[in-house]
Amino acid sequence: MSDNSNPGFFGINYSNRDFTRKDSWGKNQFNSSFPASLSAFLEYQGFENIYLKLDEKLQTYHSSISTTNLYRANPVSQDIFYSFESPYLPFQQLVIGDFPRIDLVTLSRKNNSSLRGIEIKLTALPDNSTCNLSDDKFSCELVIRPDTIVYLACSIAKHFQDNLANLISLIGEGFDAIEDWKEGINILSAVSKISAAIDRIILHILDTQEPLVMQPIWKTEGKSPKLAENCLDVFVWSNLAFAQLFLNVARRELTTSRTVTRQVRTVVWLFKMLYDFSLNAQINHRIVIDELSYDTRNDKAFAVNGRVTYPYMRGDVLTKPRITKGQIKEIILGGGQNLLSPERRFDAIIFNSPDLFD
Repeated sequence: MSDNSNPGFFGINYSNRDFTRKDSWGKNQFNSSFPASLSAFLEYQGFENIYLKLDEKLQTYHSSISTTNLYRANPVSQDIFYSFESPYLPFQQLVIGDFPRIDLVTLSRKNNSSLRGIEIKLTALPDNSTCNLSDDKFSCELVIRPDTIVYLACSIAKHFQDNLANLISLIGEGFDAIEDWKEGINILSAVSKISAAIDRIILHILDTQEPLVMQPIWKTEGKSPKLAENCLDVFVWSNLAFAQLFLNVARRELTTSRTVTRQVRTVVWLFKMLYDFSLNAQINHRIVIDELSYDTRNDKAFAVNGRVTYPYMRGDVLTKPRITKGQIKEIILGGGQNLLSPERRFDAIIFNSPDLFD
């Protein structure tokens, strides 16, 4: 366990952040440090993370995954090292150029090996699209960066590293006829074929799906800034369930619009990375993201609101998270709350709620 006398987080004994320093408690750092600790605390309380997986009908369902399995190490052991904002080095050989960083890489302190790379999205419950609904209809917005799609592509491509012919077969024919991938008009006519190819690839490696996106939730009382009594929990998306999320959104959008939306573009990004990998055994992710912009800024891959995420996340845990606000003082330790800079809603609430630590 962490030393309670110094500012820190439950379970994070070794990391590349010095939690005794105020600059380790900024908004970007807190939004990955706190969730990493929350998941460790969840296991300590005897719970598992809600695990969103994909079945053979390409439907998302709820399973569970222990934090030990999520991190590939006991989250409070002496062997785990929490490396925040770091590249997941096992994927380096799959790409051309520098590999992007991911929110959390767990490492083994025994041999310095990379255990798991996890993207973390700390999300508020409810969001603006669901806050006026009944409590059991609340859900969260999810905003995804382009680098997450690179990790998703690599998590799929690695299964074909020694058998590119298999990937080429699953992709199918005809994509070499696309003369200019930069032109939206060329892409729109191919998106249905592209999404079908991704589905074939997903089904082929369905048994290998693995955690990719950790989505901790923090719940308030409706629109108010007051934390709900039961306010914290953790959802985890497998790489393939996560892919199907934006594939489904893109398919729905194409029935009513003939434009390259962010979600449609993300489908194209994922496919183009896998297509290039099938031809070259590497992914030039920077070229894909920079050149295939379709007149939309590429600062984020896509965003979906709570009305979109609700069908995937709904259940007892979403309505009544398992960790209470009274337990926050067992996760943030040693007066760490006093080092917070209240720039974002969740850390601002903790900063302005000293009674939580009485």
